[in-house]
Amino acid sequence: MGKIHFEPAFSILHLVKFSRVETLLHKLKCKIQPEKGVFLGELYGKRLKRVIEHIDIIIPIPIHINKLRKRGYNQAAQFAFGLSLGLDILLDENILKRDILSISYTQKSRTERYNNVKGVFSVSITRNLQEKHILLVDDVLTTGASICEAAQLLIYKGTKVSIATIGRE
Repeated sequence: MGKIHFEPAFSILHLVKFSRVETLLHKLKCKIQPEKGVFLGELYGKRLKRVIEHIDIIIPIPIHINKLRKRGYNQAAQFAFGLSLGLDILLDENILKRDILSISYTQKSRTERYNNVKGVFSVSITRNLQEKHILLVDDVLTTGASICEAAQLLIYKGTKVSIATIGRE
């Protein structure tokens, strides 16, 4: 990624086109199967417990309220919930908010993806984040645009950020 200073980053699976991993992530994201995210998160959280440094809060990358209403759940939040269970660490879905509905990233270049997420997130000021270590969670890491944009906001608030995703391209 190279755009932010983050603590360790973790991904469970390597995402390759037309693979079982792609099918699994598609089912989680588009086929109304949130339990797959929770299951993977809890399983992975138990494994990460042995290697991860002290984490104060788990925060999922938020989706816009319109997408949340349409889909019924945030796939990153489902994975984050499972991680919370497996790691026994507090999950907070209210710290980050996605204020702007951006168009799909799937056909965008790396630069277009970064431009597409500029300014889409905001951080709630209801909680003191100074000197907290946050595990920022998303479903898939491709270019890292969303993660970088969100992490920059959290780092600006005085946090350390580690990253966990289900899949990585």
